[in-house]
Amino acid sequence: MRFAAYNVEWFNSLFDDDGDLKFDGGWSGRYNVTRAEQLNALGTVFSALDADAVMVIEAPDHSKTRSTILALENFANHFGLRTNRVLIGFSNDTQQEIALLYDPDVLTARHKPHASPTAPRFDAKLEIDLDVDARLDCVTFSKPPLEVEISLPDGRRLMMLGVHLKSKAPHGARSPAEAMQISITNRRKQLAQAIWLRRRVTQLIDSGQTVVVLGDFNDGPGLDEYEHLFGRSSIEIIMGEDLEPHRQLYDPNANAILSNVSQEKIHSASFTDKTTGSVLRALLDYVFISDTLKNQSCEWRIWAPNDGDGKLAHAVSIASDHYPVTLDFK
Repeated sequence: MRFAAYNVEWFNSLFDDDGDLKFDGGWSGRYNVTRAEQLNALGTVFSALDADAVMVIEAPDHSKTRSTILALENFANHFGLRTNRVLIGFSNDTQQEIALLYDPDVLTARHKPHASPTAPRFDAKLEIDLDVDARLDCVTFSKPPLEVEISLPDGRRLMMLGVHLKSKAPHGARSPAEAMQISITNRRKQLAQAIWLRRRVTQLIDSGQTVVVLGDFNDGPGLDEYEHLFGRSSIEIIMGEDLEPHRQLYDPNANAILSNVSQEKIHSASFTDKTTGSVLRALLDYVFISDTLKNQSCEWRIWAPNDGDGKLAHAVSIASDHYPVTLDFK
């Protein structure tokens, strides 16, 4: 069985309002890449992945005039992918949805949101004291995580949570000091979302569920200068490092970073600074699993451009600024 997480940069721009693929020479959301080039590259990458389920981050928009489901089904059918069924949860207004593309002949999937007093449904709001001022702050997800119940052919069931956490840039700042303050506030909100997500994970594990949490977390130990203000990253919160071993989540790449392995050696995304031309590589994408799945002959892979044949490496490099991450298990 293979699960994948893949953030596709501005997937939405590759479809028209009818969900048809835009195979033309117009520019995509990728710098200096046409829509036809990005679509063909994505077709190559998805075909090579040959996953049973792909959690697509930044999936096409779902709104009154556009359909995530129609767009992704058209994409799958055009490239002959066996992952040709689409599931979405709570849509958002960012034009970047979270959607599961899966093979209906191998597994079944259904949106199964949960709620509790300490961890509301992900389309609701969480009241939490973010800055220890004895006043509750209201936190929401701009991209509500997708909770999916997966049923496997052998009768096993597991909960899969697709995640796209994001700490907004300091837009509108009028000075460096104001930019820093906005960044700290946004970072605090992201950590609150991580706490919310971790509460849900703990509840699922405590109820006997096997859990897979995957997607783009836009965070990792030592990733930015604000982490020392809060003591830990959102990744460490979600992993549950301070909890009992059976409640923790595991990803070998996250563990390696926590062990001070250079982030240059392990990365799932690559960005070019348009001002300086320098390249930033970071580990942002993960597939975390709970203890009950850890011993099922699990193997992880980050499909970086330098890992594979020439055609696939080229396709990965132009398909998105993120690389797919896969988990294989029995």
